[in-house]
Amino acid sequence: MSTYTDEVGNKLNALLEKTYDAEKGYKKAAENTDNVVLKSFFTRKSQQRYDFGHNLKTEINSFGQNIDKGGSIAAAAHRTWMDVKAFVSSNSAESMLEEAIRGEKAAIDEYKDVLSETNLPSSTVTLLTQQMNQIELDLAKEKVMENIS
Repeated sequence: MSTYTDEVGNKLNALLEKTYDAEKGYKKAAENTDNVVLKSFFTRKSQQRYDFGHNLKTEINSFGQNIDKGGSIAAAAHRTWMDVKAFVSSNSAESMLEEAIRGEKAAIDEYKDVLSETNLPSSTVTLLTQQMNQIELDLAKEKVMENIS
């Protein structure tokens, strides 16, 4: 069995951290909206990111890497921003959806960065590609929802 290089291990741990940050952000967004459609969407996205994180953790562990367990400072600031924006915005559902779209685009870039590594095991490539494709599919849904929120 091969192992990840330190650089790949670090990138995967950063992706894992951002995945859990997204989970918390979506959970917070669900708590901050009264829009039933958005609440359901954000709740589903939170669970999806929890599942993504669990699968990433399993994959990272299977190649002998340690798991970093903290949340990023940038994500904590982003969740705080969502709280403030939800409180002061007259159209908070739209604002949170716009912020979610921004976050999804950033997540896709993160996945592409890790997938650009040439020495990833095929199981890791498959997992990351599946997750990235799901994010891209949901991003299209979010853009449609933005027009109706």
